[in-house]
Amino acid sequence: MSIIDSPIYNKLLFKKTITLGNLYFFETYLIAEFNEGVIINFDNFNEAQLAIKEHYNNAAFGFISNRIHSYSIVITDAPKFNTTFNNLKAYATVTYSSFASKVFEMENHFFEFNRKNFDDLSNAIIWVEESLKGITTSS
Repeated sequence: MSIIDSPIYNKLLFKKTITLGNLYFFETYLIAEFNEGVIINFDNFNEAQLAIKEHYNNAAFGFISNRIHSYSIVITDAPKFNTTFNNLKAYATVTYSSFASKVFEMENHFFEFNRKNFDDLSNAIIWVEESLKGITTSS
């Protein structure tokens, strides 16, 4: 389910369309819906990184990857993502196939974020909101 079909959409602060897809910003987290077939690496994620930094600065935030499309992440760039986003406190993925769930499991070996996979966007949002309760800074 796309974020635009979700009841949470009415809490949207703003949407930013970037080369890789769409970023939906909420108060303490964002939902990313990347385009079909893109290959995400640290360099081409720069546009997203700038938008995230501009909105959340050094505050703790959550990231939900709503994988309504199939795309790839360059896993060898994981260490760069890990050090760049030290204020990322909850990372949820929403997958809609067993293959995508297996990809999440593989990625989990490389990323150091507090990560969890879901098959439902609403449950991912609840988990991210719960994970962020009481966290106000990047420390």
